[in-house]
Amino acid sequence: MSDAVHATPKYRAEYQPPAYLVDAVELHLDIHDEHTDVTARLQLRRNPQGDGGALWLDGVDLELLGLSIDDQPLAETQYRQDAAGLRITTLPDACRLEVRNRIHPDANTALEGFYRSGDILTTQCEATGFRHITFFPDRPDVLARYRVRLTADTKAYPVLLANGDCVAHGEAGDGRHYATWEDPYPKPCYLFAAVAGDLAEIADRYRTGSGREIAIRFFTEQGNEKLCGHAIDSLKKAMAWDEATYGLEYDLDTYMVVAVGSFNMGAMENKGLNIFNTSCILASPDTATDRDFATVRDVVAHEYFHNYTGNRVTCRDWFQLSLKESLTVFREQQFAADHDSPGVMRIEQARLLRNVQFPEDSGPTAHPVRPESYIEMNNFYTITIYQKGAEVIRMMHTLLGDAAFNAGVRHYLDRHDGEAVTIEDFVTALEDSSGRDLAQFRLWYSQAGTPRINVTTEHDPASERLTLTLAQHVPATPGQGDKQPMHIPVAVARVDADGRLSDQRLLELREAEQQWHFEASDDAGVISVLRDFSAPVKLSQAHTADELMRLMRDETDAFARWDAAQQLALGVLIDGVNATPGASGATPAQLQQAFAALLDQARPDDDALLAEMLTLPSEAYVF
Repeated sequence: MSDAVHATPKYRAEYQPPAYLVDAVELHLDIHDEHTDVTARLQLRRNPQGDGGALWLDGVDLELLGLSIDDQPLAETQYRQDAAGLRITTLPDACRLEVRNRIHPDANTALEGFYRSGDILTTQCEATGFRHITFFPDRPDVLARYRVRLTADTKAYPVLLANGDCVAHGEAGDGRHYATWEDPYPKPCYLFAAVAGDLAEIADRYRTGSGREIAIRFFTEQGNEKLCGHAIDSLKKAMAWDEATYGLEYDLDTYMVVAVGSFNMGAMENKGLNIFNTSCILASPDTATDRDFATVRDVVAHEYFHNYTGNRVTCRDWFQLSLKESLTVFREQQFAADHDSPGVMRIEQARLLRNVQFPEDSGPTAHPVRPESYIEMNNFYTITIYQKGAEVIRMMHTLLGDAAFNAGVRHYLDRHDGEAVTIEDFVTALEDSSGRDLAQFRLWYSQAGTPRINVTTEHDPASERLTLTLAQHVPATPGQGDKQPMHIPVAVARVDADGRLSDQRLLELREAEQQWHFEASDDAGVISVLRDFSAPVKLSQAHTADELMRLMRDETDAFARWDAAQQLALGVLIDGVNATPGASGATPAQLQQAFAALLDQARPDDDALLAEMLTLPSEAYVF
């Protein structure tokens, strides 16, 4: 039922399969000035995994015009309607249900369902917007093939778009026309999209590795055509990258993007017809910064990558939101690193976690990457679900290695193509493909909070041994008291007095406390812990100012160099606030000396990294 109508908690443990499945949908949107008439023909069959009960169809703010089963009208005694939808109690095991209803896009101010954005009619159906279009089981585990016809006034709406490929178009009489679109791949209704309006089109083509020609069609409000070049170039790069990296070739003949001003998300991955807010698609060299161009590149790539990780394989229920989003965010991050400075990209990701996600993880709204309950689904789109979820994916990539992880993702997609699945299905596919046991690692999905790792070292020159001790603790969060030890990948290296790196290892911290030993004679060196930000954790490690300066100078890992600069500056800032100069072991003179050394050894190809290392910690991080 509608979240808006019944604001009661929903629990993952209460999941029940749908009573009926929908194999195919024929949908007609008949657009008029004051309203749109919707006809939906659903090919239904009883779900063998369901409870055998009645058919429930979500529907909010819909004017019901007619119901029929296999062309026979339903009597009022055969169904019950309330503010949240329809319940039909008498149905055969297989049938065709026709629903006719009326909606009013111009009066739809929720920006969900089918609504007006300027002179354009457009849709937004994630998470529960389709119920504002027609009566339907509005849940992600009901996947159907769609054939969609739009009919509208030719002058007012010369462009009519929907998911998939256009299979028919023509005149409909009285100055009206129609277009029919067909998507051959089963999808949940949250991926449905339709657009009608007077739009400018920018066309291009992409040739896949197998030689197929893909028509690229971008649509914007008139006058914005020249601002789409970077977005189109980004899309083509993303398509080529996904083929080269994961072996995933685009599966339709047409890929479309529509940029609209009034869109309540940055962008939406609707199958074959992405809908973007203009801020994430339009870019001009006259007004856009480098960061703006990078944002367009990354958002375009993100929505394209959803074609497989989210669309072809989707979520069983909304508790699995991180299944599609975190994997796709991680793939977007991989793509960005391959087209930009990998070290700077990693620093930006770590800073976002520290400044925004870590505070969420330690506050009253802390929740696991996969929560156990929610009240309002639209409040479910958090940085924990997306960014921390992507870090969880990254850790599995780190543990398995690039080749094994990529093979595991392909195994997951092949095994579950056309299905709505769970996070367990994804992790199991990685285990089956790689042979690794990720049972303990699953705690990252169920335990909230940011793990804290305390680092201590002990050097014994007599035995020429350096002992590294890591102790982990996950603090209590709302609803979760005692936590179990996590499986944490910790990348380390040792930097000696001559600036040489040795003992580069990936440690797997599984217990509350573990020790590792390194050979070390007179010079113990400096242990660099959590290289490349190998896990989203808070680290406590007592470095002296000289050791931090050595890491800034000699470490080869960009994140570790930047983090050493952050720690050095943080010590000086905190000492200043506490009015205890030198208490942390770092003085303003040493910070000045360290920054001067960075400037002296700077290289032109390191300017972006240099800028990051010269930037003081943010107020949020200091706090």
